[in-house]
Amino acid sequence: MATSGQFKLPLVYRAAFLLIEPVFALSGAVIAHFKPLDYLQLTHGASAPMTTASIPLSTNIVLTQLANLYLLFAFNEAFILRSTSDLRVWRTVLLGMLIADFGHLYSVSALGPDVYWKVAQWNVMDFGNVGIVYAGACLRIAFLCGIGLTVPPEGQRKAKATGGKIR
Repeated sequence: MATSGQFKLPLVYRAAFLLIEPVFALSGAVIAHFKPLDYLQLTHGASAPMTTASIPLSTNIVLTQLANLYLLFAFNEAFILRSTSDLRVWRTVLLGMLIADFGHLYSVSALGPDVYWKVAQWNVMDFGNVGIVYAGACLRIAFLCGIGLTVPPEGQRKAKATGGKIR
């Protein structure tokens, strides 16, 4: 398969990478920044503060930094990927996000191994921190493996130039 140039983006990738994930990332940013107590209590209620006033300043700063990173993810998917049909750019961005997925999954390891597979015990935060990340990582792996992608031969690619937009 070619590694640069335009390609046809299947609906599942279009929906996931250009719409669903940016919305989830934006939601995570809003909750981390504007509802830090809820964010902490849903992440691990037993160690979370009881009131907003008892959240350490350092924790508020870190949550705002986390919200900023969620905004970066949302921007990269909703705008950067939407602005190009260059497969190299897509692969680079999605590889970076896949690495971040593994880091995100590692970040909850302190909750114990059950958090990774006892779906019946998940709360809404666990679905976001584990379930949604699993789904996104699987889609990124599938994309990086070329599953479902159609890349026109070099000559067709030049003839069907779309001004850098995904068809």
